[in-house]
Amino acid sequence: MFPAGNGGTIELVYTQTYAPTTLAPARDFWTLRYTTSLENGSLVVCERSLSGSGSGPNAVAAAQFVRAEMLPSGYLIRPCEGGGSIIHIVDHLNLEACSVPEVLRPLYESSKVVAQKMTIAALRYIRQIAQETSGEVVYGLGQQPAVLRTFSQRLSRGFNDAVNGFNDDGWTVLNCDGAEDVIIAVNSTKNLSGTSNPASSLTFLGGILCAKASMLLQNVPPAVLVRFLREHRSEWADFNVDAYAAASLKAGSYAYPGMRPTRFTGSQIIMPLGHTIEHEEMLEVIRLEGHSLAQEDAFASRDIHLLQICSGIDENAVGACSELIFAPIDEMFPDDAPLGDKKDATTSNRTLDLTFGLEVGPATTQGAGDASSSQNTRSVLTIAFQFPFDSNLQDNVAVMARQYVRCVISSVQRVAMAISPGMNPNVGSKLSPGSPEALTLAHWICQSYSYYLGSDLLRSDSLVGDSMLKSLWHHQDAILCCSLKSLPVFIFANQAGLDMLETTLVALQDITLDKIFDKSGRKALCADFAKLMQQGYAYLPAGICMSTMGRHVSYEQAIAWKVLAAEDNTVHCLAFSFINWSFV
Repeated sequence: MFPAGNGGTIELVYTQTYAPTTLAPARDFWTLRYTTSLENGSLVVCERSLSGSGSGPNAVAAAQFVRAEMLPSGYLIRPCEGGGSIIHIVDHLNLEACSVPEVLRPLYESSKVVAQKMTIAALRYIRQIAQETSGEVVYGLGQQPAVLRTFSQRLSRGFNDAVNGFNDDGWTVLNCDGAEDVIIAVNSTKNLSGTSNPASSLTFLGGILCAKASMLLQNVPPAVLVRFLREHRSEWADFNVDAYAAASLKAGSYAYPGMRPTRFTGSQIIMPLGHTIEHEEMLEVIRLEGHSLAQEDAFASRDIHLLQICSGIDENAVGACSELIFAPIDEMFPDDAPLGDKKDATTSNRTLDLTFGLEVGPATTQGAGDASSSQNTRSVLTIAFQFPFDSNLQDNVAVMARQYVRCVISSVQRVAMAISPGMNPNVGSKLSPGSPEALTLAHWICQSYSYYLGSDLLRSDSLVGDSMLKSLWHHQDAILCCSLKSLPVFIFANQAGLDMLETTLVALQDITLDKIFDKSGRKALCADFAKLMQQGYAYLPAGICMSTMGRHVSYEQAIAWKVLAAEDNTVHCLAFSFINWSFV
């Protein structure tokens, strides 16, 4: 900083900016900034790039960036009557779009995207601060706006730190040959010391491992996708992985092998903490209710609490970025929230960002505005999960993290396919609880059971509509339906069925019928299959089946029956009920 005439200042400014995806390097700027006050009381801030691609305070750190150019830009803040101000903002950038893949170029060359991510965001931030300062915005529970804003900023920064993995922040990429779809990076400098959580005043023996990936989605509005993922976490997330991260935070125990299996009850409670004025960003605490599957502590609570920010769920925003970022916290939020300064911001964070949005239209379209109404819109999805680990367990955690991110990607792809315009009517996630398809199938399942077996599956013939589906969903026996194909695939399961297979509704359709039975179970099914198709039902003896996690499940008896479509009495699928099942 240097003094200038008329009380102004001149500054040399080096700025590093985050990349929105893992598909292109981050940008940095080396600029000259001039700030001064005018005679009429206005404040002017002017800024533009200096020449020289390699210049800056730290040439080594700059080597990981692509040098972008800031053309003359700045702010003009004019006072107005009544004590307010009028603010003019000009952002004029050259982000070197030619150096990124073509599909990403609208993120770097569209004026509408720059406006949404920088200009409009700056105006909203200034307005938020002004209204908080004047007392126009009051938060419940005695929360201080500045505190909540700090939590949001640190969560966001923690995610972006992980996605970008800057070397000067301590990140090292483990696999960098370009052949892997999931990038694994390790940071051995992260620690929890200095946080306000008493249980977290320790340093990691290993550090933080991050698994991250970016992918392209077709015809999926980012706002719609993120809203669905926020409201239906069980469709894509593994509760036991959430439990691992939460346990690591509380006890400082990072042992991956032998995680105690926990049943997710399906209850997700969203507790709002605050939101910005225009509701473009929400800060909330998520409580996931769970119970141990181990008999010795079956009644012990396994609830998990996550601090989460959700933004960009306005479908009408042009060039918007939609995000879902979360991290495990102690139940005593906010006093025990594990959020330190920059170097400690992501020590225990497992963060997921879905998605860095922008609908990328046809190659001839410069901006995103026209693409939002097109059937050919594209979005870039960036995912990053972070896991603490002990140094002797780095390889184990790396394998688990890579596999988990791939599972999340697969689940999100199926969700995206289901909610996109012109979706495939056979997508299994349409059979989520509460959907019209699920209501219809529940009616067919119960009606066919009564027709063939002469009794009521739900112990009552008076249940209809939502009450029937709810009773079927919470039935104590595992009820599953599979297609009638040469290779039968599961298309629906109630909550007990999902727990038994240790899967989700979205991932269910990847599981074939033969995969869940052992050799004797497949033999029993084949022996009774002809009887099942002839008389419409069959009783299968006690046996053993297999969950998707490789665990054995015993059952006292299984009943199979044909599910008839009410309209034309044709066989729609096969249903199975596993009675008194338990993990061996």
